[in-house]
Amino acid sequence: MKPNITVSTLDIERLEALLETSHNPSLQEELARARVVEPEEIPSDVVTMRSQVRFAIDNPPQQLCMTLAYPKDMAELPDGISILTPIGTALLGLKVGDSIDWPRPDGQLTTLRILEVPYQPERAGETFR
Repeated sequence: MKPNITVSTLDIERLEALLETSHNPSLQEELARARVVEPEEIPSDVVTMRSQVRFAIDNPPQQLCMTLAYPKDMAELPDGISILTPIGTALLGLKVGDSIDWPRPDGQLTTLRILEVPYQPERAGETFR
């Protein structure tokens, strides 16, 4: 069972516009089940677009710290992970402590767990980015 996710009205609006030009059934599915709130109401431990997130993957075991990004922003973010990648889609809307099973590029399932959100635009007061 997938954990509940929370997405801001700003992010969902931009992501739905992105989906008009990018076919991504996984992202569409995630957005369809999201609880949508105003940017100011996003809890401080939730992964939003442009958040830096530290997470663990158990197969192969590793910890990563990356910034969830729109494809257009990838060139300016050395630690960026696109929302259109399977892991990027999995990260969106999760909160610290959440886990989700997600397919790796080779089709095998791995568990992804959110460890920390060191930076979140909404928490920093950047609600109109």
